[in-house]
Amino acid sequence: MVCALGAAVCFGTATVLQAVAARAASTGGGGDAALLLRALRQWRYLAGLGLDGLGFVFQIAALRSLPIYAVGAALASSLAVTAVVAARLLGVRLRGTEWAAVGVVCAGLAMLGLASGAEGHRDGSMALKWAMLGTAVAVLLLGLVGGRLPERGRALTLGLGAGFGFGVVEVAVRLIDSLSLSTLVGNPATYALLVGGGAAFLLLTTALQRGSVTTATAGLVIGETLGPAAVGVVWLGDRTRSGLEWLAVLGFLVAVAGALALARFGEVAPGGEAVEGAGELG
Repeated sequence: MVCALGAAVCFGTATVLQAVAARAASTGGGGDAALLLRALRQWRYLAGLGLDGLGFVFQIAALRSLPIYAVGAALASSLAVTAVVAARLLGVRLRGTEWAAVGVVCAGLAMLGLASGAEGHRDGSMALKWAMLGTAVAVLLLGLVGGRLPERGRALTLGLGAGFGFGVVEVAVRLIDSLSLSTLVGNPATYALLVGGGAAFLLLTTALQRGSVTTATAGLVIGETLGPAAVGVVWLGDRTRSGLEWLAVLGFLVAVAGALALARFGEVAPGGEAVEGAGELG
């Protein structure tokens, strides 16, 4: 759980840095690929990528010892980290209800920590590995056409797509049971992890610039928590401590609800100040 929370700290801080960089990169023309290339020239975006990389290492360590549902909820709590970082670094004022939402996230994670059992020991089938790769490819295709989607519902679609991509990464980590080169090359989960992660970053960058970031972030939280948690329980054997199933379900729902309440803290303006409302990005 310490590793899962460490990943949340890294991802939450990276969100603030990447949102500022994505807005600064939006001043030029071109499509989604051009936007990503301009963002990569921003030091804040590169610093965010560095934190994302460190967070990914923590995430892998957590997924090797915790159920996916616990790790997913912890990662969703990165929005609480984003809120606190925005308050400290950008001078954003948190209202009482928002501090309460941060507390709700922490309470949900505490319940999950008490109720979580060990990770499931059921091996993923080859069909599940191919399904993850197929999902990753679908997310990538969505990312390639994301900027041309109808404006209505675009932010939610891109956010959900990014969430599914990160969810594929969570599941794929569990489906890679050997790090030997020959095994990695022949495992569809390896390619699912790479394609899903890359596609998720593309969709998230597009969502930060081309729609309501609040809506996109809410979609991201839903996509990266509910689906992977279900896969972990149904196909990989994730369980809770005996008799504490109710506490795990309650903690999961509480943590995700608190994260959704803080979704507006993906909203950062070009000048580096957080936007107080959930307006549309221009």
